[in-house]
Amino acid sequence: MNERKAAGLADRIYSDILNRIVEGEFKEGDRLLTEHALAERFATSRPTVREALARLRADGIIVTRRGSGTVVGRRPDPDARRFAPVETLSDIRRCYEFRLVMETGAAELAADNAEDSDLHALRLAWNRMASSVEAQKGIDAHDDFAFRLAVARTSRNPFFVTMLSFIEEQIIFSSNLSQTLSPLNALKRQRLTQQELLEVLEAIEARDREKAAAAMDAHLRNALERMFGV
Repeated sequence: MNERKAAGLADRIYSDILNRIVEGEFKEGDRLLTEHALAERFATSRPTVREALARLRADGIIVTRRGSGTVVGRRPDPDARRFAPVETLSDIRRCYEFRLVMETGAAELAADNAEDSDLHALRLAWNRMASSVEAQKGIDAHDDFAFRLAVARTSRNPFFVTMLSFIEEQIIFSSNLSQTLSPLNALKRQRLTQQELLEVLEAIEARDREKAAAAMDAHLRNALERMFGV
């Protein structure tokens, strides 16, 4: 079997199992079919089945328990499929993992290199988000990205700006998706985001690099937890 066909079958198996979990056919704690049974069902090899299961495991949707085999760990929000093809769920998580390294580093350098003009731009960007929350309009994903871009620019390292700009579409997509997947009500989630980014801003204003890095790291990990619940 060529690599492209195997990858397509892995996508199909991933989607089939995920859809069955989302639709309630498999509930949390239910045991899945064995690798051998799944391979027979989809007329494919066990390595292809393992690839699909590995992706589901990485998403926290299934877990392997000693003595129980592979079971359903959690049921994703059914609305997830309206906002993204199921194949992208793993990619969203990987994007957050990348951002944890990049945005935390940018915040740390920003605290070192911030000039008055940078701090003014950061404060304006945060104020735009705060005004939207107070008006109960919600945080616009583009305003959220503008704040992150301002942090990257404040780092005085153009590579952070370039890399952040390169994944702008993914960041905005993730921000919009989180509004649906988060179990918190919209206003509470927005106020948490607002407060977390304020802590990043204040740490940069204080030129505290360790606190700035820690605040950005905490914010992104919290955002990931609000989206996936893990």
